[in-house]
Amino acid sequence: MPNIKCTVTECDYNKSVECHAPMVQVDRSNASTASNSDQTKCETFKPKM
Repeated sequence: MPNIKCTVTECDYNKSVECHAPMVQVDRSNASTASNSDQTKCETFKPKM
């Protein structure tokens, strides 16, 4: 998987500002279509324990 930058420090997959999830799923955020990144969301997020 390519390097994916992540600044969500509350996510368990975030290691040194990189996503280390086995896969990444991105979905639309309350819209039928997306025209910019603000209209998307990361479904892979897993809170740190």
